[in-house]
Amino acid sequence: MRSATESKATAGADGARRRGRWFAAIVALLAGAGMWVGVAAAAGDAGWRAPARLEQTGLYSDFATRELASDVLPFTPQYPLWTDGAAKRRWIALPPGGWIDASDPDAWVFPVGTRIWKQFAFDRPVETRYMELTAAGWVFATYRWSADGGDAELAPERGLRALLESRPGVPYDLPGRYDCLACHESNVTPVLGFSALQLSPDRDPLAPHAAPPEPGSIDLALLIERGLLRNHPASWRTAPPRIEAASPRARAALGYLHGNCSSCHNDRGALTSVGLSLEVRLATGHAPSALTTAVGRTAALRPGGAIRERIVPGDPDASLLAERLGSRSALLQMPPLGTHAVDSEAHALIRDWIAHDLSGGAPAPRAEALAGIPPTHQPRTSEKEKTR
Repeated sequence: MRSATESKATAGADGARRRGRWFAAIVALLAGAGMWVGVAAAAGDAGWRAPARLEQTGLYSDFATRELASDVLPFTPQYPLWTDGAAKRRWIALPPGGWIDASDPDAWVFPVGTRIWKQFAFDRPVETRYMELTAAGWVFATYRWSADGGDAELAPERGLRALLESRPGVPYDLPGRYDCLACHESNVTPVLGFSALQLSPDRDPLAPHAAPPEPGSIDLALLIERGLLRNHPASWRTAPPRIEAASPRARAALGYLHGNCSSCHNDRGALTSVGLSLEVRLATGHAPSALTTAVGRTAALRPGGAIRERIVPGDPDASLLAERLGSRSALLQMPPLGTHAVDSEAHALIRDWIAHDLSGGAPAPRAEALAGIPPTHQPRTSEKEKTR
């Protein structure tokens, strides 16, 4: 008889394969129409109804003062997802007596009743996204903050386009409850940004857009110390996970790709057949998969019919991956949804990594000097971005 953990893990893997249909349909619609779409509820949330207001989800003990509930723990991933420059805060709450199973170091199994929140802000809170693990599976909701910050109500199921501008001329969209499926359900685990690598106390000082953990934040060491994470490798106590790379710049570049791209581009989810994995797997002990599936590899996408390589060592201009990161054309951009503005800092980092660290030529600069050195290759800047 299989253990409960084995059953959950198997169900998760099977679900990831089934969800390939969701992802393909959503991305096709997004690419073709250039807009957010609402999709039918997933089978796992049949009968679940999202609370009408954020204050009913249990995030705050006092909504007026924004005092967190006693069981809510802040956390800060070291490789955050780019969302057009939004400032983010994140929290998790486990059920009483609950703990996380790390038998698979790269796909933690969470107890039923786990709740996770992520707040997005542009000078003020704009939205808070919520996910909860029910007995039937993960469910998702998005809450829209009022302009005065006095309330946060459940957003329309189809979301809201151009809710505001993240910068002059660049719209910011509010996703619907199930737009979340496109990213969160394209890997074995729907939980993003809460993992051994992301919570490692051995943090990457060059990670783009990384914020210092706020007071009271949980990290990998504290999860282990408090017994909230079990069945983990014993080595994590003395040697927290980190990306082993040829240079500090390479570490930051691989971390960015992991944090921003691997929810879809991995070797166990809906896009496995594409043959591109940008995930840093801790269980394999092998080199980061971006080095084996992207560098010198022919891309599946052929813009204008041209055969291109994903990464051409030493030549960022010829590398399709760098081009797609620097584009917001509906049919070319990566990520394909959730952003209207190029992440210029990360784009420059990836181009420099390709130009220098993968060229076999000039050595990468020292970590302490890198932050103060202008990137060799600046991304093309649109007129709209020049107004930032």
